[in-house]
Amino acid sequence: MSALPFSTATGADVRVRFCPSPTGTPHVGMVRTALFNWAYARHTGGKMVFRVEDTDAARDSEESYSQLIDALTWLGIDWDEGVEKGGPHEPYRQSQRTSIYLELVERLKASGHLYESFVTPEEMEARNVANGRDPRQGYDNFERSLTPEERDAFTAEGRVPSLRLRVPDTDLGFHDLIRGDITFPAGSFTDFVVVRPNGAPLYTFVNPVDDALMGVTHVFRGEDILSSTPRQIALYLALIEIGVTDFIPQYAHMPLVYGEGSKKLSKRDPESSLFHHRERGFVPEGLLNYLALLGWSIAADRDVFTQGEFVAAFDIRDVNPNPARFDQKKADAINGDHIRMLAPDDFEARLVPYLAGYVADPPTATEAAILREAAPLVQERMTVLSEAPGLLAFLFTDTEALEYEADALPKDADQAKLVLDASYAALEQLDDFSTAAIEETLRAALLTPVEEGGPGLKPRDAFGPLRTAISGRRISPPLFESMEILDKESTLARLERFRRTL
Repeated sequence: MSALPFSTATGADVRVRFCPSPTGTPHVGMVRTALFNWAYARHTGGKMVFRVEDTDAARDSEESYSQLIDALTWLGIDWDEGVEKGGPHEPYRQSQRTSIYLELVERLKASGHLYESFVTPEEMEARNVANGRDPRQGYDNFERSLTPEERDAFTAEGRVPSLRLRVPDTDLGFHDLIRGDITFPAGSFTDFVVVRPNGAPLYTFVNPVDDALMGVTHVFRGEDILSSTPRQIALYLALIEIGVTDFIPQYAHMPLVYGEGSKKLSKRDPESSLFHHRERGFVPEGLLNYLALLGWSIAADRDVFTQGEFVAAFDIRDVNPNPARFDQKKADAINGDHIRMLAPDDFEARLVPYLAGYVADPPTATEAAILREAAPLVQERMTVLSEAPGLLAFLFTDTEALEYEADALPKDADQAKLVLDASYAALEQLDDFSTAAIEETLRAALLTPVEEGGPGLKPRDAFGPLRTAISGRRISPPLFESMEILDKESTLARLERFRRTL
């Protein structure tokens, strides 16, 4: 392994890349790959290249491309050169680089690293059977030594060749920055196709070629494509020999992300969709924090950290090679921690999109005032921002439009009526409609023991009907604070309306 010219780049010379295909919506495994590449570049002071592998016309879409840009921008994952930004190695979309690939194909053919392959799958199978091998074993390199006459004969039959890379007859090994030393013995894979018969270069060709031309020093990707790494190294050796580059990048293969059970997180799993988490009300700081924990940790006893702390601590060598498991409950809890870390005005602003239909965007002066008072009451309680309507919508709802949830209705309607009547009578006398005065008044009216002339209710029986009257829900922000926000007139109106419904 040490004999191969792997990159020794450190610090500002580090160059990583993120090169997704624009198919479907961004999933957490893909974004985790971007995150670890980005964090390593930022930690070392190096550069991150963002290019797009968009040559599959049947599956690629501009919508998916836009979603990729949206996802990375939302999470705060920026890049130094690439799509939308430009740079010295343009273009950064694979579909626009065909002439570059074809020129290199010709150079590699001329140097003897690529050769024409005319064999059909049926002939390949027949050769294996004739030589006592498993018929499914595949290609056996026999066309390496075709004579010009044999090639002309196949061409005369109307066959159009693919192009294969001549793989070195030596062990190919590398030091994986996560998994340690890995060696693929000579003969463990055969010469492989890099250009289709129609002349289109395959991913196995264009991906390493782009890395070489763009000076990528470190390749961090999923362990599911570890088996293709020796092919990339073999192609790199050919590119070095013709003067395209003078080094092979260092590799690190990140652990797979599992979902429920012991299976890889599928695109069909809701938790795999980055936008699913955003719609549920994840803040980017919370999701970035949790994605960083999928294979890495900042400390044995610590899960919550800022983006800056993550970058300062991250080293790809610290990533655990074992599969990571996406735990939705843990992700939610970490998101809740980040919600509580937000400055009050920042938290208020982030609530607004989730209160659509109740609050204008931007809020009116009245709505903004209510939100400013109410936000601190729920910031400590929320795990995702989509909980905002359930907790706050009642404050922006007309009294007559308020709906009462079934599980919030009192079991004893007669007792609830007594509570509402006593509360109405007590609050009606209040001139100071502050939280403290409201609480003191209602506790005196409802909790005073019977022997002292009061009803002697338990807090749950006393305040449950009031909470339903005010919010329509069994669980809401603090009751007395909510009454103050609503003001005396609205509070009394809600008590009176709920009384009518019982």
